Amino acid sequence: MQSKNRLFDDMAKVASGAVSTFSGVREEVDAMIRQQIERVMADMDVVPRDEFEAVKAMAAKARAEQDALNARLEALEEELKKTKK
Repeated sequence: MQSKNRLFDDMAKVASGAVSTFSGVREEVDAMIRQQIERVMADMDVVPRDEFEAVKAMAAKARAEQDALNARLEALEEELKKTKK
């Protein structure tokens, strides 16, 4: 009876060791994949998200200012037409 328990204990230890080994291997593979993706992204010269968002905000602000200036110019042109008549 004790030999069966010992056998099960040994099998449990082996299984536990295998699980921890596979976990470590998985973490190493994940790290290697992450490094490879970062290397490819760096080679592609991809813009980081925060820089993209900053430029997008600047473009939106410039567009709004341009629209305001166009409206102001149209109003001034209308006034000029009225004064010429």
